[in-house]
Formats: sequence, structure tokens, C-alpha cells
Amino acid sequence: MRTLNRMEFVGETLRAALEALVAAPAWLSGLVATEWAERYGPRVDDYRFPRAKRSVNSGQSRSGGTEFVLLEAAYASTAPDWLRKIEAVQVLRNAWIQQYHRDEKGVRWREGKDLPPVHHRLCSPSDTDARYGIKRGRGWTGYKMHLTETCEPDTPHVNTQVATTDAVAADTDTEMIEPVHQTLTGWELLPDVHVVDAGYTTAALVLAATEQGMELPGPAPHDSSRQSREDQGFSRADFTIGWDDESAVCPGGHRSFEWWEQKNHRNGTPVIKVFLLREHCSSCLKQTSCTKPPTGRRGRGITFLPRERHEALEAVRVTKIRRTRYRDLPSVGHDFAATALNIIRINRWLTGPPLGGSRTSHLKPLILAA
Repeated sequence: MRTLNRMEFVGETLRAALEALVAAPAWLSGLVATEWAERYGPRVDDYRFPRAKRSVNSGQSRSGGTEFVLLEAAYASTAPDWLRKIEAVQVLRNAWIQQYHRDEKGVRWREGKDLPPVHHRLCSPSDTDARYGIKRGRGWTGYKMHLTETCEPDTPHVNTQVATTDAVAADTDTEMIEPVHQTLTGWELLPDVHVVDAGYTTAALVLAATEQGMELPGPAPHDSSRQSREDQGFSRADFTIGWDDESAVCPGGHRSFEWWEQKNHRNGTPVIKVFLLREHCSSCLKQTSCTKPPTGRRGRGITFLPRERHEALEAVRVTKIRRTRYRDLPSVGHDFAATALNIIRINRWLTGPPLGGSRTSHLKPLILAA
């Protein structure tokens, strides 16, 4: 799937450059071949890509070679200078540098490990700032939009703040809470209760909102331990934390012997790590439900936040705020979405905005006239 997405991107990038270069018909007509109109006239998503891997590789090399021919001609000393200033041509050049290797052996498709980081990688010829993002297993090309709306039961629900961010950054959601609150404060629209969706809650944000006199209810981050992910064995919630004596007691009744305060290596968040003795874990009757057989000096270890943040986060988990009311009736949500779409379409039908016309390629008439 990723390879096909990349093929669609490079094909559409080449098509966009050819469409833009029609502005120089005399120069372009002497360069393009007849089959170019058939291959790059329609939008790339209008035709099927080959299934076989060998055919896919052939299509990759063919597009890469075609584009380098076009780029060499556009950047040749005999070509008009303004051709190189066309945005679509510049995008074409950057895209081919990112997607292809070219050396004495020819043009080759870059492997995934040789591609630029996603923050810098082009993914749309029509929007060079758009990036590919993934959230909850679903991918898209573009941006993230963060909406804040009113939700009083006796008034219309209207948007009060809109923010657009990079689609790539994984921590964008939590980073947006503070600027959103600052904007709403400046507009005197900061609510007493700001209900947020999953991804916008951390212990630090909940505490910060409390200090401002505001509630920030929403789904708490999931416990990332293996036991919690697999829903098997004892997770962090099954341990009793003794804050005063800096220890933790496991479900088997054993007390930890190490308590470390440190910072998360990825984001610098203060955390506490505790470990139990190997002897306790090895001889415990509940060991198979808790951890793998210990091999070193330490047995089971757990990581949690400092007391104030830990208790704030556990309070959010216990309340289970913002769980969907349609948990056992998923079709209800689909019905609401379909109803909303119908209303939009009926409104457009009644208000009469013109329908979009069929797209005609600028490249085809040039080939026919040649």
C-alpha cells in the first residue's frame, strides 16, 4: 500500500509539472512523446496500478526516467529561464530527489530507509506543506485541525476556536491545549469546564487547568505496560503505592526494594521507577500472571508519575468521563453521520451551487496539435 501511494504521488507530481509546462507549448511539444498524453493526461488515481511486484518496479523506473528527462530539459542552458521558476517544476525536482536514486547504474526507487524523515517528505504536488499523518491506525495526507465548540444544551453548538497543525507530530494534541486556552482567554471565552477528546489529557495538563480554576475532563492516556495492552496479568493499577515510605507492594504482598526518581528519556517528564527483588518474583505463586521469569538482580518493575500527577490521572481514569453512549449501538453513530451528510447535500441542492464540470487535460490538445 505504501509503495502504491508513493507511485500515485510521483505520477501526479509529474502530471502536474507537464500541465504547468504547457505554458511553453513550442518547447514542450518537441520533448513529449505521444504516449505521455495517455499516461499522464488523466489523473493518476483514475487508473489501476499493476499487481505484480515486477510490474510495480517497472512503473517506478519508467516514471523516474521520464521525469529526469523532463528535468534535464527544463534546467538545460538552452531552456527559457522562467521554466525553472515554475512551482510545479521545482516541486518535481524536490520530489524526484526524495523518491529516486540516480547514478551510473541508472534510476532506482529509494527504499524506505533511504527516504527523508516524514517531517520533510513531500506527499502532495498541490500542497507542499501537507504531510502524511497516522492516528489510531488511519492515515491521511494534510494537516490536523483542532476545533473547540460550545456544548450548552439550550444553545446552538458553535465553534469558538480553530487551530491547524502538522499532521506528523505525535504530541501535537497535548501541545495545543495551552495555546488554545490562551486564545480563548484573550477572547474572554475560556470555559469553566473544557471537555477534551482522547489525546488531549495528561496529568500535567489536568493540574495546570485546575490551577486556572478550570476542569479538563477527558479520557486518560492508556497504561502502556505489556500486561495492560494484552489485558493479561497484573498491570500498574494492581500495585499499591506507598508514597510516604517510597515503596510499592505487588499483588503477591511483596514490597519493592528500589525507588528511583528520574526523567522520561523521550520527553523529559518526571517519573518514578520501582523494582522488586528477583527472589520474591521467582518464588511467587502469581509470577506467571505478573512478569516473565527474572534473570538479573531485579524482578518486576513499574513506572509511574510523581504523586500529584499520578493521583490526578487516576482520578480521570476512575471517572471514565467521555465514554461513548453508543458503545453497544455503533450503527446509531453511523446514522447520525449519514443524516448530517444528507442535510448538507439537501442544502446544497436547494441553494443551488453549480456542480463541478468534467476535467479536461491541457496536455492532450498539445499532443493532437503536434
